[in-house]
Amino acid sequence: MSAALFEPYALRSITVPNRVWMAPMCQYSAEAFGPNAGVAHDWHFAHYAARAAGGTGLILQEATAVSPEGRISPYDLGLWNDTQTEALRRITGFLKEQGTVPGIQLGHAGRKASTDRPWRGGKPVGPEGHGWLPSAPSALAFAEGHPVPHELTTDEIREIAGQFAAAAGRALAAGYQVVELHGAHGYLIGEFLSPHSNRRTDAYGGSFENRTRFALEVVDAVRAVWPEELPLFFRISATDWLEPDGWTADDTVRLAGLLRAHGVDLLDVSTGGNAASARIPVGPGYQVPFAARVKAETELPVAAVGLITEPAQAEKILANGQADAVLLGRELLRDPYWARRAARELDAEIRVPAPYHRS
Repeated sequence: MSAALFEPYALRSITVPNRVWMAPMCQYSAEAFGPNAGVAHDWHFAHYAARAAGGTGLILQEATAVSPEGRISPYDLGLWNDTQTEALRRITGFLKEQGTVPGIQLGHAGRKASTDRPWRGGKPVGPEGHGWLPSAPSALAFAEGHPVPHELTTDEIREIAGQFAAAAGRALAAGYQVVELHGAHGYLIGEFLSPHSNRRTDAYGGSFENRTRFALEVVDAVRAVWPEELPLFFRISATDWLEPDGWTADDTVRLAGLLRAHGVDLLDVSTGGNAASARIPVGPGYQVPFAARVKAETELPVAAVGLITEPAQAEKILANGQADAVLLGRELLRDPYWARRAARELDAEIRVPAPYHRS
């Protein structure tokens, strides 16, 4: 029997050659200011090229900000100008040459914006560190030591939805074939979703319908410019790990149906990130049950992520029908050729770059 992990997967007009996909992981390696702020360079090319040569079927580029203020850190990639667009064409072109589908995650960090690189502590930075005041649905700091963010006006909310659409248009020009909207990990879209971070009393706060309004407006704005034949993903934190006081798994299932109706093709199911105090039971595959529930209770395809490290583990997730694909994060940082190793272990075929055939 063929391995489920190496079966192709079709989404709209795109066929991904296997179900080994790379999760978005920020590199915090772009220039922070000046004309090349947010522009991809040799590090980003080498990073993504290695995983494509290693057989990864789809690569979702790290969270790429739709505006300067939307960056998690001053060192994030951005997609708000043509210089950034042009630099990314080199990456997408190489990925396609290797048979890998190039995808990009578009995001806005909300109240978690303007922080330092993780290996320098990841604490908030001010103007002296090329930082800025973050914005959010409500004037609530993420955690102690973080600034109280600016509460967005309704006009500013609509402007940000437009920034997502503009970035999606640039992603298309740069050669990407999949766009993923970052609605997880306590960043702006996720902040609107959760009552833990959204205390608004207008049309964007309070009820489930109001708290999901911004997410659906962003989806609609992006879907209006993103070609009908290309897939659109949405990344969700299925729970804040604050039940019943935050965003819950029940909410995620309910939203999944709405996302599908608005043109989303796949839900990338993660968890957490919206509450610094949340207690998360981390372990191998700990988020897979949330993806499995969405798949079982809705018609929206899902990808599972979270401490998926071994080929047999990934194969079992797919063979048991818990997800349609697996997204690897840190494991692909450790081993760019994980897909080729998995193919050997599962006795499956995988494309190998011609110069490597002798191996």
